[in-house]
Amino acid sequence: MREVAIVAYAQSPQVRQEKVLNEVEILMPVIEEALAEAAMTMDDIDFVCSGSCDYIAGGAFSFVSAVDALGATPSKMESHVEMDAAWALYESWLKIQTGEISSALIYGFGKSSVGELPDVMSQQCDPYYLAPLWPDSISLAGIQASALLATGRYTERDFADVVVESRRKAKTNPNAQLSGDVSADHLIEAPYIASPLRRHDCCPITDGASVLIITDKSALPKAKTKPVYIRGIDHRMEAHQLGIRTLSESKSSTLALANAKDQAGIEQFDLAELYAPFSPQTLILKDALALNDKVDINPSGGPLAGHIMMSAGLDRFGMSFRALQSSTVKTALAHATSGPCLQHNMIAILEAG
Repeated sequence: MREVAIVAYAQSPQVRQEKVLNEVEILMPVIEEALAEAAMTMDDIDFVCSGSCDYIAGGAFSFVSAVDALGATPSKMESHVEMDAAWALYESWLKIQTGEISSALIYGFGKSSVGELPDVMSQQCDPYYLAPLWPDSISLAGIQASALLATGRYTERDFADVVVESRRKAKTNPNAQLSGDVSADHLIEAPYIASPLRRHDCCPITDGASVLIITDKSALPKAKTKPVYIRGIDHRMEAHQLGIRTLSESKSSTLALANAKDQAGIEQFDLAELYAPFSPQTLILKDALALNDKVDINPSGGPLAGHIMMSAGLDRFGMSFRALQSSTVKTALAHATSGPCLQHNMIAILEAG
């Protein structure tokens, strides 16, 4: 396979509500920051791919407006996925593997504050039997959390401990929305919003954008930043119908990891960035991926510290890239998900160059 490297990553501040800027205005400086880090211009980019959701923006083909942030001319080879931008990265990685391109700019963006996101995401459910019931995403996550508690593997205090760690680690992330020192004793006194979930167990509504640039090894830019290579990547999914799945497990994540390991030839990881928008899902993924206590999970704070819908998965790649650039660790696992209750799961194994 061709060696593909992440060479730049940028993210806007993750804020609860962006009252002034629209999506294009949020995105433009982030694109410029990523290009500057890679010492590239748009002329050096062969392909652009984005991830967003028309349901969030409230208009058909709303992603087209974001293309304005790239410059209307000259035109670029461009594509879009109606999923998290991690899947835009996957499409770009595949194009590099085929030899069609040698570089790609991937971005995701969302202004979740403009609508009722938990209700909007119900449209990801089975359109015949489940979506007509309008089950919001938090209630579905509550069902999954209840299933996990029923196994006896974890308790509600374990959920709170995940949040405590997220907030503590997010103190070093300048773009995090939620950070600081909190106690599990204090958190478990909060009221339920969808039993057994409390507000802190749920990712915060967040406005923002993220950009990541990848290239073939033969086309690495002249920037002095250390590249991070995608050594293995795989995507698997669970059944669409929640009733025939074991919600307390994530077998698709286990399978995706096994396939990614086969590609990478890497068995151990120094850190893992997990896209777990609800605290119990961190524990489900930790079990599914067999992550021991030596693995630093979500050193950025993860999605519980800031959750840009449609780029939170791409951010797991970006945050892993940042960690591998700036420390002595050599390997990382990046995870992305989409759909209700960890339906789709992508696993990538990254290694510092």
